[in-house]
Amino acid sequence: MSDRRFSVVICVYTEERWEDILAAVDSVRAQSHPALEILLVVDHNERLLARLAEEFKDESVREEVRVLANAGPRGLSSGRNTGIAASRGDFVAFLDDDAVAERDWLRYFAAGYDDPDVMAVGGRTLPAWASGKRPAWFPEEFDWVVGCTYRGLPPGLVRVRNVLGGNASFRRTAFDVAGGFATGIGRDGDKRPLGCEETELCIRLSQALPDAVLLIDDRSVIHHKVPAARERFGYFRSRTYAEGISKALVSRSVGANEGLEAERRYTTRVLPAGVVRGLRDAVLRRPGGAGRAGAIVAGVVVAAGGFVQGALRVRRGGATFSSGPIPAWSDSASAPEVAA
Repeated sequence: MSDRRFSVVICVYTEERWEDILAAVDSVRAQSHPALEILLVVDHNERLLARLAEEFKDESVREEVRVLANAGPRGLSSGRNTGIAASRGDFVAFLDDDAVAERDWLRYFAAGYDDPDVMAVGGRTLPAWASGKRPAWFPEEFDWVVGCTYRGLPPGLVRVRNVLGGNASFRRTAFDVAGGFATGIGRDGDKRPLGCEETELCIRLSQALPDAVLLIDDRSVIHHKVPAARERFGYFRSRTYAEGISKALVSRSVGANEGLEAERRYTTRVLPAGVVRGLRDAVLRRPGGAGRAGAIVAGVVVAAGGFVQGALRVRRGGATFSSGPIPAWSDSASAPEVAA
């Protein structure tokens, strides 16, 4: 297991997360299973690119932490593809720029690849709320809204349809078979938070390799910061609407059966149970019960509206995204030279 070499890709786009970026890098450098390299991919921000190049200019860390410019169009998907292209490891792991990984994060990822059919291993993402605690109205069933593991995912080491992109790893060969993350669907800075690019990739990978196994090991833990703005219902509403749009795009790409298979179970079993739990808590006068039940219902309605809007957009040809082979890496896309 010690010979499994991981390149860890962290995509960054704003200096406002400077301290978060450094904390993410430090958490990877402290892994019990050392990473081969950390790739910081800067999304079209020359100032941040130069600042990070200066931060990691010393010879002692330059090979360990590599600073790169996103070589494609703006957005998270293209940034990840840049990191994949530049990676030297046999496995590629992804960590959000506002998250920190626990010490054994990569060790459990590495253990998951004992079976040669395993092409991806994801982990468990826990929210670190800015207010210090979960808002009473915020249902655990919707923790995916803030990029975290949500109630409804099975515990332990389990086979899944897709991993979650901010806490995931892949065999490098998976991208040779399936291509990279689709551009035009992933996040792009502070624009409407479209997502599901990892879902689309994982389904495409399984279609290309029917025997492929994708796992989640909930011992591979990261802690993801949730800023105060994302603790508000306005963000909850915007994110669920965007998820509906994204699911429509994914369904167009990979087919409705596979694109919505997990969502059917989620909406027919997990969410109704959450509503019942919230109403029960309300009857028992526990804080937030009615709010959680109402948020679940609102989330479903808003996501459905987003899906309808996304389907209409696809039908009119107003939504496009593309995927293909990972382009060859060129050192000309690396960070600028800095004075020693």
